[in-house]
Formats: sequence, structure tokens, C-alpha cells
Amino acid sequence: MAKNSHIVAATELYKTYQMGSVDVHALRGLSMTINQGEVVAIMGPSGSGKSTLMNILGCLDKPTSGTYLLNNENVQDMDRDQLADIRNRQVGFVFQSYNLLSRSTALANVMMPLRYRRTNGVEDHRKIAEDLLVRVGLEDRINHKPTEMSGGQQQRVAIARALVNDPSIVLADEPTGNLDSKSGDEIMDLLLGLNKEKGVTLIIVTHDPDIAALTQRTINLFDGRVHHEQ
Repeated sequence: MAKNSHIVAATELYKTYQMGSVDVHALRGLSMTINQGEVVAIMGPSGSGKSTLMNILGCLDKPTSGTYLLNNENVQDMDRDQLADIRNRQVGFVFQSYNLLSRSTALANVMMPLRYRRTNGVEDHRKIAEDLLVRVGLEDRINHKPTEMSGGQQQRVAIARALVNDPSIVLADEPTGNLDSKSGDEIMDLLLGLNKEKGVTLIIVTHDPDIAALTQRTINLFDGRVHHEQ
């Protein structure tokens, strides 16, 4: 049987958290598919399930029930080590707060995920990281620490780090949320350019309709389900 083109295939996802004696239903039968190479925005009010969904899509958490296939791999039955492995091989993360190591250089931050690779040596890892930092326009900031860079530059480091393992999918959670409009536009141009150049699937959580308008499709969540798409 030929593999389908869906890099994300989620069917009837439920996620329930226990908060003391109360059950909190974060996802309530959510189903969605995303195609390889697609650029998709995820929107919805606070409490709609966006963060829970991103954690599941990024293999940081598992659904209480339902089926999730990431690049045709069945995720929901994996143990912690298997989830860590697929996360490292398939997923890149870009966060609103950058999540960089403040005492490490841009180069060291980008090289960090490569530590878990069992192939290549340190010099190969350095070359991969340097090439990515050049690609995101930071050739003159390779040895600078985050405290020596602007917010936009720090987010470029985070994007380079997200791409360092050549992932199939990049999850960006409010990637322009802490940036001024000019820097935010530059970051979106960079992400969309990398999508066109490398074919990486891009899923962006955003509250900004102007950001969503730049994507190919918007999935709106409400009460833990897909409310509508546009």
C-alpha cells in the first residue's frame, strides 16, 4: 500500500487532564489532516485546545484516546524513549520565548539537538550549524550569546536550531509574539521561504489574523474540536 501525503493524520483525539477531583477535557474528539509541505495556521480562543494539540503533534504528550500518525508512524502507543526519538528525527520547534540557552553562543544553541545523533562527529555538527546560521542571516552573530542579540536575531537562532535535524515538520508557537512588526515580518518571510526552499511542513499557532492570512489554510479550534477551516 502506498503511503499517503498526510504528514499529520489525527483522528478522534481526546485529551483529559485531572486537576484534583475535576476532569478537564482539553480535546474532545478532534480530527484533522495536514499534507506534506503545507503551511497551516492554528487559531482559537484561550482554552480551545491549541497548546494541548501542539504538544501532541510535537510528540511532547500523548492523547488520552484517538489515533495520531506522524509521517505514517503511529505515535499514541509509543513510550517515552520512542517519543523522544521521533521528536528528534521528525519535529522542529520554534517558541514565542525563543527557549535559547543564555550562556551559550548561537552556534552552541543550534548544535545542541545534534548531540543526540549517533552519526557524524563534532566538526560535522559544527558545519551543519554554521551553514544554517548563515542561511538565516546570522553569519556575523555565530559566536554571540542571546544577550548580545536582538529578539529577531534570537528567533533566527531558534529557527536554525529547529531545522538542524532536517525535520519533516516545524511547529511554531506564536513565533512573532515577542517581536516588533518589522522583525515579525522578517521572521515570517524567513519561515515561508524555508518552506518553499526545503518543503518543510509548517504549523503556526497564532492569535494574529495577519499571520494566518500568510498561510495556505487556517484551522480554527473551539472547545477542543475543529470548529471550522478556511
